[in-house]
Amino acid sequence: MAADRLDQPRELRRSFRPHYDPEAFGRLSEEIARFLGTARFLVYMTCFVAIWISWNVLSPAHLRFDPYPFIFLTLMLSLQASYAAPLILLAQNRQDDRDRVTYEQDRLTSERNQADIEYLTREIAGLRLSMGELATRDFLRSELQRFNEERSEAS
Repeated sequence: MAADRLDQPRELRRSFRPHYDPEAFGRLSEEIARFLGTARFLVYMTCFVAIWISWNVLSPAHLRFDPYPFIFLTLMLSLQASYAAPLILLAQNRQDDRDRVTYEQDRLTSERNQADIEYLTREIAGLRLSMGELATRDFLRSELQRFNEERSEAS
C-alpha cells in the first residue's frame, strides 16, 4: 500500500478544511499587531466610538440603531478584542522564534570570536617567547664592537 511507504510523498487529498499559508498569515498578524500598538489606532478607535455614541445620542430617534446602554457597541468592541488578542499573541510567538534564532547565532559568533581571541593570544605569547631568544640590534652592535676591539688589540 502506497500510504505505508515512507520513501514516497503522500498523495494530495481533497479536504473541506480550508488551506492557508501559515507564513503569510503570520506576517499579516504581525502587521495587524503592529498597527494595534500605534497611536493612530487609538485615535481611529476613539473617533469611531465618539461618532457611534454621538450618532446614537444626538440623531433623531428613528435613525438611532444602538440606544443608550450601547449594547451593540460593546459587542463590536468585544469582537475586536477577541480577534486582536490571538493576533497579538501569534505575533509575539513569531518574534520570540526570531529572537531565539538571533540569540543562537549571536552565541555561535561569540564562541568563534572567543576561540579566535584565544588562538591569537597563544600566537602572541609564542612570538614573545621566540623574540626573547632572538638577538636584538643593540646586542648585535655591542657584540660587533667588542669583536672589533678584540681584533684591534690582537693585531
